[in-house]
Amino acid sequence: MGTVWQDLRYGLRMLLKHPGFTAVAVVTLALGIGANTAIFSIVTAVLLRPLAFEAPERLFIIWETVPRKGILDNPVSYPNFRDWKERNRVFEEIAVFR
Repeated sequence: MGTVWQDLRYGLRMLLKHPGFTAVAVVTLALGIGANTAIFSIVTAVLLRPLAFEAPERLFIIWETVPRKGILDNPVSYPNFRDWKERNRVFEEIAVFR
């Protein structure tokens, strides 16, 4: 344990002896910690928290299919979406996102 304290004291003396290096090291650490915190906050908000809906297990994505071309997940055009919304008798609500 004595050598740990001796190493810490030596490290502090070297940091005080070279203030330019110390400032660069502190700024680098601060930027790294700040960036890490920002990325973690975004990942937590987007990926880890549940969706802001009462029953997220009841959400579905609806795709158009074009079997003759082998397309199984074709995005829906806006006119088709409007048609589906007007004729909907199955779902509570239909929305579109991009």
